[in-house]
Amino acid sequence: MDPIRNPYTPGAGTPPPELAGRDNLREIVRIALERIKAGRPTKSILMVGLRGVGKTVLLDRLREEAEAAGFLTIRVEAPENRSLPAILAPQLRQALLKLSRTEQARELAQRALRGLAGFAKALKLKYADIEVGFDLDPEPGLADNGDLEHDLQALLEVAGSAVKKAGTALVMFVDELQYVEEEQLASLITALHRIAQRSLPVVLVGAGLPQLPGKMGRAKSYAERLFDFPQIGPLPAAAASLAITKPAKDEGVSVNADALERILRETQGYPYFLQEWGKHAWDVADQSPITLEHVECASVSAIAALDESFFRVRFDRLTPSEKKYLRAMSELGPGPHRSGDIAEQLKREVTSLGPTRSQLIVKGMIWSPSHGDTAFTVPLFDEFMKRTMPGDSWR
Repeated sequence: MDPIRNPYTPGAGTPPPELAGRDNLREIVRIALERIKAGRPTKSILMVGLRGVGKTVLLDRLREEAEAAGFLTIRVEAPENRSLPAILAPQLRQALLKLSRTEQARELAQRALRGLAGFAKALKLKYADIEVGFDLDPEPGLADNGDLEHDLQALLEVAGSAVKKAGTALVMFVDELQYVEEEQLASLITALHRIAQRSLPVVLVGAGLPQLPGKMGRAKSYAERLFDFPQIGPLPAAAASLAITKPAKDEGVSVNADALERILRETQGYPYFLQEWGKHAWDVADQSPITLEHVECASVSAIAALDESFFRVRFDRLTPSEKKYLRAMSELGPGPHRSGDIAEQLKREVTSLGPTRSQLIVKGMIWSPSHGDTAFTVPLFDEFMKRTMPGDSWR
């Protein structure tokens, strides 16, 4: 079939042709945003889930819907080794400049811009990666103490007052929140707590790996009372089927029932894998319908593509000892696994593997569902580790 018409879109954060199975969460977020704009208390929302479940795609769709509804938004990703002030400041500046063009909020928005100038200058010594333009001179005493917890609170308070005056709300969309250091997370939580106490219309909609709720709780013990943590998992069978069949049907192509069943079994309903299998099945098929034979052939190329991109990019960041740890985990299956069982595979003491395990958690490769348990954050990674480190030579 014509590859130009192939509707499937595997890629990091690439929106699929059919965002299936997420309508309920989209409605929950819509209600939360409308409540905060109306001055009613609501919790911020942090979506958590494994790699490949579509958190980034969903976050971007939620932002599009918020902007269409008239909310002021910012969108940032928290990469490793970047500070929270550095990623927030430029986006806050853009949002405040936009708000300053609103007549009823101009004065307060300009005050917030002065606060941002003081914020960035005062914290530059501690967070050298802050780079943001200054549109107005700082206001002495406003968000310029050089203490992130105090200054971020002051900055978001004055920004919240400005958006309230404009009759809207500020929604901060933040991806990969698990990479923010706990001290900086604590400052963000404190600021949002103060915002909630003052009934100001500022809210956070974020996304992160499954370790995020625990990290938030360690940063501030009351975090669980400020946030809802909806779990984003693989799609149920009906939604996963729709994600495959509807894009094909829109192009005049059908998918045989046994072919669809095989795709669902191979992908386990993970949205990223659904797109990968859909793309390769389309490319293999010479005409409609897509058959089981097409999917069987496509599985070989889909797995090869995942190995060279989705899996490999994460594997290549690992040290030799980290690779051995994950290979030992894969020997036990998908998981989760007890730390003692992993240590036994490596013929090591559990305590001696603690630093390696901790570093893999920091890198976002594994997480701890419960005390003493370890699980992959990347679905199907156990099978990849067996393919890329076969046999017993890794021991």
